[in-house]
Amino acid sequence: MIKFSKQRKTIIAILLLSLCLSLLSCGSKDEVSIPPTTPAAGGIFNKFFPKKTGDADIVFIQEKSGFAEAKLKKSGKEVATLSIADIVGRSGAADKFNSMTIAGYPAAQSGSQGTALLVKNRFQVQVRSKDDGFTADDRRQWLEKFDLRGLENLK
Repeated sequence: MIKFSKQRKTIIAILLLSLCLSLLSCGSKDEVSIPPTTPAAGGIFNKFFPKKTGDADIVFIQEKSGFAEAKLKKSGKEVATLSIADIVGRSGAADKFNSMTIAGYPAAQSGSQGTALLVKNRFQVQVRSKDDGFTADDRRQWLEKFDLRGLENLK
């Protein structure tokens, strides 16, 4: 049997206690959340856009890192653009979302022709009018057609 001095026993006890506390503080990987630093790939957003309905057609026009955009056409005429942008790393980009809510998400006007909302304090979903007949109410309705809950669960 190995004999340790009282001082060594204390040091070993402290080290074992430190190790146990370190392991306990780590938790499972599901509990640990590391903030992302790079935007999501643009193509991943397409599945969250509204689906084609009636005379409305969705035509995807751009995908790049952190961004996807589509044209909204009705009866062949472009009436609006729809987009999702990952604003991670863009300091202050979420600050404007404090004037209203849409579908329970913070929202804001984006100039005179745009309405946007913020999902998970990270994803800006926007509808911009391209036709004078496409109103703020129309923009709001189309924002609600996005799969916002799905986008909220995007990791």
